Amino acid sequence: MTALRYGQNIALLAAAQALLLTNGVTLVAINGLLGLQLASDSRLATLPITTYVIGAALAALPAAMFMKQRGRRAGFMLGAGFGIGGALLSAWAVYAASFWLLCLGTILAGIYNAFGQQYRFAAVDAAPADWTGKAISLTLAGGIVGGVIGPQVGTLTRDLLSQTYLASYAALAAFAALAMLIASRLDIPPLPVHQQQAGGRPFGEIARQPAFIVAVLAAACGYATMNLLMTATPLAMDICGLPFTDTAFILQWHVIGMFAPSFFTGDLIRRFGVLAVLLVGALLLMACIAIALSGVSLAHFWWALVLLGVGWNFLFVGGTTLLIASCRPEEKAKVQGSNDFIVLGVQGLTSFAAGLLVGGGGWATLNVLALPIVLLTALASMLLSLARSRRRH
Repeated sequence: MTALRYGQNIALLAAAQALLLTNGVTLVAINGLLGLQLASDSRLATLPITTYVIGAALAALPAAMFMKQRGRRAGFMLGAGFGIGGALLSAWAVYAASFWLLCLGTILAGIYNAFGQQYRFAAVDAAPADWTGKAISLTLAGGIVGGVIGPQVGTLTRDLLSQTYLASYAALAAFAALAMLIASRLDIPPLPVHQQQAGGRPFGEIARQPAFIVAVLAAACGYATMNLLMTATPLAMDICGLPFTDTAFILQWHVIGMFAPSFFTGDLIRRFGVLAVLLVGALLLMACIAIALSGVSLAHFWWALVLLGVGWNFLFVGGTTLLIASCRPEEKAKVQGSNDFIVLGVQGLTSFAAGLLVGGGGWATLNVLALPIVLLTALASMLLSLARSRRRH
């Protein structure tokens, strides 16, 4: 594959990532608020976000295995089809004022997310071996567009039709259709037949590797902390009397914080090592929690959510880079799918817990409970770094 084709594939994947994040950020911005309107119990407000993550978690491994056999292009087009169906079903739920239909729609949208989580792995398939971190970073950088557009979609389409948020879900169906069109232009060679049929080492053997454990832990803990705070932010800001326009503004900057570092995260990994980047990511999440605990003004939310985004980026890109190094080509599908199942499962638990914790214990309690997760990530990264340093000496 030529360098030009590498660049074209990564550009297409970054564009698809932008649309996926536009979908995801819009759903985070509106699902909890709509859930609060439709649910019979306010503690269930974030359940439509949880079902979105559950759909992604359940589909993570099947999505990876489907692409191992059928290729990246077919998988991403199928995933976008689920995105279209989920958005249209959610729009119908708004029209029918049905909370449970909304949850079903977000499950389908979650399946789209499961396929979309593979964009970063597809970028590695489409790039030279020494470009692993850079390819992941540049693909994830497409999320900046989602960070800018997503909150605006929620704001601009919120009251566009007679029923609040009906136009928002219709817009998401259009974005998923565009993602399907982009996926149809990808040219990533399928795995050789012998790798499609080979299973590689038993998963238990792979999972016992320290590098695999730290990789999954970093991604899962990063996502757990990020999702716990991000999901709760619209509800916490609403409770604090801040308007929806402020919420959209905060989420916009949060997602920019998540993906803007992607332009240099790969270079940082190459220069300082993946474990150093993971440790810095954990420290940034600690700073986020400290700021969140110090006040509830717009400025406090802004600083906390931006640092939350940057810390997540370091943990997620670093964890993905470490994960890829822990498996052979024929093992990639089951390793990547299993990793995403764990990460998305944790994300589902934290998104549901967010509503319960904000409604029950408040914003401060939620942040305190996130701290041990971050400390665990920092400890695991330091222990693996020390173990590798001893082996070198």
